[in-house]
Amino acid sequence: MSVFVHKTSKVIIQGFTGQHATFHAEEAMAGGTNVVGGVTPGKGGMTHLDRPVFHTVADAVAETGADVSGVFVPPPLAADAIMEAIDAGIKVIVVIADGVPVQDMVKVKRYVQGRDCAIIGPNTPGIITPGACKVGIMPSNIYTPGRIGVVSRSGTLNYEAVAQMTALGLGQSTSVGIGGDPVNGTDFVTVLQAFENDPETDAVVMIGEIGGPQEVDAARWAKDNLTKPIVGFVAGVSAPPGRRMGHAGAIISGESDTASAKMDAMEELGVRVVRNPADIGATVAEMVKA
Repeated sequence: MSVFVHKTSKVIIQGFTGQHATFHAEEAMAGGTNVVGGVTPGKGGMTHLDRPVFHTVADAVAETGADVSGVFVPPPLAADAIMEAIDAGIKVIVVIADGVPVQDMVKVKRYVQGRDCAIIGPNTPGIITPGACKVGIMPSNIYTPGRIGVVSRSGTLNYEAVAQMTALGLGQSTSVGIGGDPVNGTDFVTVLQAFENDPETDAVVMIGEIGGPQEVDAARWAKDNLTKPIVGFVAGVSAPPGRRMGHAGAIISGESDTASAKMDAMEELGVRVVRNPADIGATVAEMVKA
């Protein structure tokens, strides 16, 4: 079992014939992902990586039955690409682009309301159910099938936590990068709810960053609704207030936005907080064995 993407997911890639999309589509296909085609306007009718290319997402869905899309298009075009996928009936849209204008994502968030569609990202490494389906840019060799759910705002810390767990023999059910932008499609609570409903996820790792209330909101939801153990970490303990650190959303705008304040609040709400990222894997192993 997994969340959002599965062995049976039919994946298309928007921007399919571009350099980065090509590289990551090849990697995904080599790992067993069912990539059924791609979309590049003006190049419909071609074949790329032995898969059909379509002018539009609607054409791709009609021909292939695709239900998942990886959006590998430049940031200024991302919102239109996302809304095109929504209109075509795609159920999971993974947006890799970093630098999508905030106003564009606000428009997308309004557009998707009331629709049966999950948007992962933007500014995300993607999502992977190890051995079954990968839509994104993460190094799939560090992931292994298992029963630990991972959700993270940070791509590199996602990789670090997963590598630690894999080294300890702890595989992952699904790993979700929700993205580090101020306005993203899917938040921590949505992913935690999916893991709670997944009978083959035994525990959850949640990795946050400075900026915004998402992590504490998720911890508050978990206290009342999550029946599975959860390990949490927030990056940016030494980040100075008022300066953006890496991601567009990683900026301390008030005292409650600091990493230490978030981790204190999460701890009070029952999350097993790790203060050093090097301890994430060992802490998960300890909780699972307990």
